[in-house]
Amino acid sequence: MQEFEQKILEQYDIEVNSTRKVRGAVLCETNKGVFLLKEVTTSEKRIPALCELYTWLYEQGEHQIDYMIANRNGEYISSLDNGDRYMLKKWYAGRECDIKKTREILEAAGNLAKLHTVMRHELEYGITEGIKTGEKYRRHNRELKKVRQFVRKAVPKGEFEFAFLQQFELMYQWAEAAVCELEQSDYEQLYQEEMNRSGMTHGEYNYHNIIMTREGIATMNFEKFHRDIQVEDLYYFLRKVMEKSGWKLRLGDGMLNAYSAIHPLTRSETEYLKIRLIYPEKFWKIANSYYCMNKAWISVKNTEKLKTAIKQTEEKKMFLKELFGFEL
Repeated sequence: MQEFEQKILEQYDIEVNSTRKVRGAVLCETNKGVFLLKEVTTSEKRIPALCELYTWLYEQGEHQIDYMIANRNGEYISSLDNGDRYMLKKWYAGRECDIKKTREILEAAGNLAKLHTVMRHELEYGITEGIKTGEKYRRHNRELKKVRQFVRKAVPKGEFEFAFLQQFELMYQWAEAAVCELEQSDYEQLYQEEMNRSGMTHGEYNYHNIIMTREGIATMNFEKFHRDIQVEDLYYFLRKVMEKSGWKLRLGDGMLNAYSAIHPLTRSETEYLKIRLIYPEKFWKIANSYYCMNKAWISVKNTEKLKTAIKQTEEKKMFLKELFGFEL
């Protein structure tokens, strides 16, 4: 156990048997079960609302969730002398959801639907609202144009720059199509209805935050939860899985059916899913990362990611046509 781990864990009423590093945190085996020690990245102002959410979910029967543990002083954040802040959370013995196993992916989609049915509740502590999708898309489009302008002037141009310029027009057509579809949809009404229902999203529902245990699925890391259209979670999870699986129609359709069987999708929600999938999110993310990084050295991995995002657009094109009836 490292010194900083010991200093933090000494502040809790537990006996630590062993620790090991996991993704961005420390897994702790203790006399009271498994816990996760991680640095606090969320605003301290959000902690009361996060605790209230955990309490609400638990009261509604969602017992397979992580939750924050108070230290001996009754506080949920523990600090070191250098100012670093940590939280200790209840954790579960198991493994991450395997995206290569269709059954687990479908179970995870159903689990999300069950969460959404109880994540419509007015919390005493105010929580943030998600950025409106139209605002997000318009900002992304401005950023894409800025990257293109920069790349055009770049000397010398490498493999990344050539690939970006070669495919920019097509990718931007997808981006503009998403904005156009959004403006013609009833998005504003859908958003307002969700606000009226006090709808909340997990904010980062992906296979890393879905733990398969003997008792069933455990859902972790709600730190990015916020008010938003709930199928934003379904879009994010669906896109992540599809990007890893080559946009398989049968798997995607199965995910939508597994979700709808528990939390039926309305016409407006289905349309919104389509609009979110139309936008070339991966292409924008890679381009924006390139613009913000040291451009004197572009890793081979980034170039491969760009080419993959471009290639997968063709796969997504068929996916959108077959499942949503959309053609560019």
